Amino acid sequence: MMNINKSVDNFNEIDKTQIIKEIKQLKKSKNAIILAHFYVDGDIQDVADFVGDSLALAFQAQKTDADIILFAGVHFMAETAKILSPDKKVLMPDLQAGCPLADSLTAMQLLELKKKHPDHFVVSYVNTTAEVKALSDIICTSSNAVDIVNSLPEDVKVIFGPDKNLGYYVKSMSHKKDMIIWDGACPVHLNFSYEKLHDLKKKYPDAIVLAHPECDKKILVKADYIGSTSKIIKWTQELDAQRFIIATEPGVIHQMKKLNPNKEYIPLPRKDGKESICVNMKKHNLEKVYLALKNEQPEVTLDKELIEKAYRPIRRMLDISEQLGLK
Repeated sequence: MMNINKSVDNFNEIDKTQIIKEIKQLKKSKNAIILAHFYVDGDIQDVADFVGDSLALAFQAQKTDADIILFAGVHFMAETAKILSPDKKVLMPDLQAGCPLADSLTAMQLLELKKKHPDHFVVSYVNTTAEVKALSDIICTSSNAVDIVNSLPEDVKVIFGPDKNLGYYVKSMSHKKDMIIWDGACPVHLNFSYEKLHDLKKKYPDAIVLAHPECDKKILVKADYIGSTSKIIKWTQELDAQRFIIATEPGVIHQMKKLNPNKEYIPLPRKDGKESICVNMKKHNLEKVYLALKNEQPEVTLDKELIEKAYRPIRRMLDISEQLGLK
């Protein structure tokens, strides 16, 4: 085992290959699994046992027989893994990797909304805290949000949150007309520039625009296809095109290049021309992954009662997703 202390600064001269080797040895000796989201650094994606979107990662967290789950994603994702596998030790390389979208709807705010609309069914996006999930009737992801809402009886009134862009997209694609949509948004997807998209389409008229439903409506209107991160990656494989404009966090391009290195992937920029990156996802790195496995810290813990309450709406989502073949 490498003789290093907990200061990340000390990793500057350590060979990356050696760190990866140590991570693999720790996974084996501790019966640990690494789950990573498409938005984290490519080096972590490469060392992970499974890389996916929120829905796929939820299924993986539930079915693993590992003793330790190291989750490279934002905090609500690690919480979801703990809810689905309460007997497992869930680690997170950097506990400061939060989610502004999840923080935009608190449990208190949802309680007040439920009091005002007691006859409404609460559909919460997976990008929420465990406390908000515990107050929800069912959870959804960007992969299954439309299907989840459409699975409800037609006369059911819905509260949807916290992402307004996903909510309005779901409403446009579903039979639900009575939907109260929370006014939250993902900064990464909200910051994409419509003007830059217009310029890119003018420069590359053959490019296919692939957009995440968390994007602003102006972006979605210009998109050729709208879907979750996993669907966006899948389309770059299946579509007979050589150039794509990607309107989601550019971390997904790492997988695209691995699957189809000869195609061109253009990340849609912000108004200032820079890539719209999730700074929280990028807080994780190989060194932090190594230290988390070595020290089995930081650990994500949740109250038992909270886990039990939050599990029910997640379980409903997984059951419906399984029935609809949405794994």
